[in-house]
Amino acid sequence: MESFVIEGGVPLRGTVRPAGNKNAALPILAACLLTSDPVTLDNVPRIRDVEAMIELLADIGAEVEWLGPNRLRVWAAEISKTSLDAELCTRIRASILFAGPLLARCGTADIPPPGGDVIGRRRVDTHLMAFSGLGADVQATRSYRLRAPEGLRGADLYLDEASVTGTENAVMAAVLAQGQTTISNAACEPHVQDLCRLLTAMGARIDGIGSNVLTIHGVPSLGGCSHRVGADHIEVASFIGLAAVTGGEVVIEDAAVEHLRSIRHTFSRLGVAVEVEGDAVRVPAGQTLHIVDDVNAQIPKIEDGPWPMFPADLTSIAVAVATQATGTVLVFEKMFENRLIFTDKLVSMGARIILCDPHRAVVTGPARLYGERMASPDIRAGMAMLIASLCAEGESRIGNVGEIDRGYERIDERLRALGARIERVPA
Repeated sequence: MESFVIEGGVPLRGTVRPAGNKNAALPILAACLLTSDPVTLDNVPRIRDVEAMIELLADIGAEVEWLGPNRLRVWAAEISKTSLDAELCTRIRASILFAGPLLARCGTADIPPPGGDVIGRRRVDTHLMAFSGLGADVQATRSYRLRAPEGLRGADLYLDEASVTGTENAVMAAVLAQGQTTISNAACEPHVQDLCRLLTAMGARIDGIGSNVLTIHGVPSLGGCSHRVGADHIEVASFIGLAAVTGGEVVIEDAAVEHLRSIRHTFSRLGVAVEVEGDAVRVPAGQTLHIVDDVNAQIPKIEDGPWPMFPADLTSIAVAVATQATGTVLVFEKMFENRLIFTDKLVSMGARIILCDPHRAVVTGPARLYGERMASPDIRAGMAMLIASLCAEGESRIGNVGEIDRGYERIDERLRALGARIERVPA
């Protein structure tokens, strides 16, 4: 166990490049099981969740080799077993993403309960209904037993929620199914699009990429390819928040600008100016943040939703930024029951937050924050606590930083390069 020790009050300055999209890299790694040929991936983030996926791949027989700092080759010439290790699965929510590829290629998959952030109930019913619709026999108790000995068959699927991982599993299962599959109410987040582009490069036939209706024409087999994981728009937004609250000037290169529309709009409601410069964005120095009221001076609302709405992974970051903006805002997190429970950590630092219920928090700022001892409960809450600590007076200590490491590559080193006073120490 390690902790971050942060001395706040230092404006961040400089240039940073986001890592590859974590939420794209994880399904892309699972998709490498769909072919017996090698797949080479670039811009893979070196984070704990990726390492957990690699361990799962190796455990079922795939050869995985780092070819460079962020370059990886996966070769699943043979799959030695289709039952995932239960202990490895507890480390990561994305273990559920092995279900679709194993079912499609091997006709069988045994998936223990996945782990991941404790942010409320995270149902897998959407995944199971999609597999059943494609002709698999599904038995669900505490674990999931999936069988399709005669192969999967194309179908007209309607997802009962626009689940990102549910869509990804359905697509990976359908690419090798016999016939045509239509997926309605599909998630269309940037990471879903990136997965579909990888599958297309492997030989899959997918129409409607970027929309909420995907049509997959099944093919007999897929081949190897090379693919670059796209930049992480969630990390870009995190750096925007870090720069804004510290009053520094930060340029974020390779910023996935095309995926920042709802993010830039929401940050503008918090008074954060973001300038687009080609494929980079700049956060100007010395901003005074003012929350933009609704018409007639009504309290505004920030809410998340399926893409292209504001991402759920950024509601925690929005709360932290709002503590430093003049005015009052309601943050409405619709997608996870416990995402906002972490706000008690910010309150202990001096933030003015009323947690109305597990989904809604009222934030009034600007609040004078003071250094505090805390522990990170999940990836995004950990980043929100980092944001608060970097603009607080005095020293903060954040424990359980392994949660932050699950989603942010070498975040302490990269923040030090921007001038932050942050050290990683044994807990």
